[in-house]
Amino acid sequence: MKILGIDPGIGTVGFGVIESDGRKNQYVACGVITTPANTPLSPRLDMIYTDLNELIVTFAPDAIAIEELFFSKNITTGISVAHGRGVILLSAYRSGVPVFEYTPMQVKQSVVGYGGAKKHQVIYMVQRLLDMKQPPRPDDAADALALAICHARSATSLIAKSQGSKGEDPCSTI
Repeated sequence: MKILGIDPGIGTVGFGVIESDGRKNQYVACGVITTPANTPLSPRLDMIYTDLNELIVTFAPDAIAIEELFFSKNITTGISVAHGRGVILLSAYRSGVPVFEYTPMQVKQSVVGYGGAKKHQVIYMVQRLLDMKQPPRPDDAADALALAICHARSATSLIAKSQGSKGEDPCSTI
């Protein structure tokens, strides 16, 4: 199964692609979609939509894992990220690829084993789990790979398998 992980944003959208056979996860690619800071919102959203569509066509994923939003302090930034996330969800929906959503805590728990893990711990474990020579960079790309690993692990769990042909993922909000 090929999984595209997406760390949503407006200035930087992280993406990571892995291949999973249910036992081992293999790194395929990672990077970021960036939009210029002084550009109005609508053109930035169009850039994200266009680039994400291209990623979906290029990598032909079987599933897309995207991070749910978590607002803590800056609500204005959160709203912009929510706009970007909406465009990402639209692109994924129109592509026909199933979308699965995970909280930051679920991702950290899956990758590190502790839902309160720090960013450097997640990056280290992503590097180890995907047998990468260097830590994935930038951080948004590492987060996207962590999302893909999280989905690979939940998709092959006994709970997910017990769902049978329902096609539901117990960690998904959809």
